[in-house]
Amino acid sequence: MAAVQFCVSLPGVLMENTLQTIPATVATPTQPAIASLAEGLREYLSLTVAGQDYAIDILQVREIRGWVAETPLPNSPPAVRGVINLRGLVVPIYDLRARLGAVPQPPSATHVVIVVEASHTQYGLLADAVSDIVPANHDEWQPVPAMGVGQGGQGFIAALLSRGNRMISLLDLDRLTGLAPLAAAPALPSLAA
Repeated sequence: MAAVQFCVSLPGVLMENTLQTIPATVATPTQPAIASLAEGLREYLSLTVAGQDYAIDILQVREIRGWVAETPLPNSPPAVRGVINLRGLVVPIYDLRARLGAVPQPPSATHVVIVVEASHTQYGLLADAVSDIVPANHDEWQPVPAMGVGQGGQGFIAALLSRGNRMISLLDLDRLTGLAPLAAAPALPSLAA
């Protein structure tokens, strides 16, 4: 059984440098977000960026930690804030507000960095807050409507989930981190009944 480490940060409560080990129930943590939809019930980490709800496959999450100052790198893309030292590993930090087309804000103690793994590489994602763990079945996810791929962060969205009054967008981490092209969105595996 694999284990995933989390430094827990809840809205209003920041527990920096507190690690909790949570057993992972499914193997292959580095598979793309869209591939996980074909396997039935999965769990997703829900996060908030600029008032919008997003999700990441929980198996791609390595750690959640409070904001720490990054080291800026010259000539980095605008959405890359810089790098941090994560126990000897240099990890680039992506500002999700900038990457998803929202107005960037200076990070504060209430922001979180979600360390994820995509294409066998670790990245930090700066988010406003972590909301909860959302279990979802394959058939609950809907395809993203065609509205001009790549504009305003739409090209980074793999699927949509409606829960009550919430619309949760599943992030495609390979596209978000620039490891996959934005030209054509991936097809959802047989969502139509």
